[in-house]
Amino acid sequence: MNNPYEDAKLLGEYLLFHYGTDGDIMPWDFGPTSGLQFPRRTVEELVDVSKLSKDSCALDIGCAVGGSSFELSKICQRTLGIDYSKSFIDAANNLKDQRSMPYRFLVEGRLYADGLAQIDIGPGEVEFKVGDACDLPNDLGSFDLVHAANLICRLPNPMLFLDRLPELVKEGGQLLLATPFTWLEEFTPSDHWLGSGDSEQKLQELLSPHFILDERKDLPFVIREHRRKFQFSVSLGTRWLRVH
Repeated sequence: MNNPYEDAKLLGEYLLFHYGTDGDIMPWDFGPTSGLQFPRRTVEELVDVSKLSKDSCALDIGCAVGGSSFELSKICQRTLGIDYSKSFIDAANNLKDQRSMPYRFLVEGRLYADGLAQIDIGPGEVEFKVGDACDLPNDLGSFDLVHAANLICRLPNPMLFLDRLPELVKEGGQLLLATPFTWLEEFTPSDHWLGSGDSEQKLQELLSPHFILDERKDLPFVIREHRRKFQFSVSLGTRWLRVH
């Protein structure tokens, strides 16, 4: 099966989403600016820093081009970012090594503009690997913090990921999830969608044996397709504490 994320245009779109200036992402002053800088906000608004030790380790599943992983490096000693797309991981590694990376994003038609991704990396170590959230290595270990943003409804079988979470998050650790529950059969067969119309309730049922809900907030985000077309969505952001 072809990986839909190995596409040069999409790579530019994600680099813009993670590292673009506010003006490049949303050039209209009447646009929904509350949805800007989403990868950074999923970390800043969901992590409880007071519960992290100085040697905390983090796992960022579905890290894309690494924006949230670099944010986690500011508060965790070690962060591992995993994504299904090799081109995304190559870009994240390039940014880690060079601290900046030029890219192109669509204006309209065949017209593109130039952008420059630049990172503000923390003192923590960051590593990026290609991997499948539905088939993670058995020896991956456990983490003080697991972060997965806009991932669940892009998996062919979300339960394969959700079932692994109790062993991936250390007891007392934090699980950060953000998802708009945008179920599409091109990504997830309908018989693998969570719940029957109330995915939030179903997620609570699935996680409750091992996790308690510690924070819930709505996190808007904007993805620019071209200068006159944007996706505005609202992710459900949650923080869960591993208790059993």
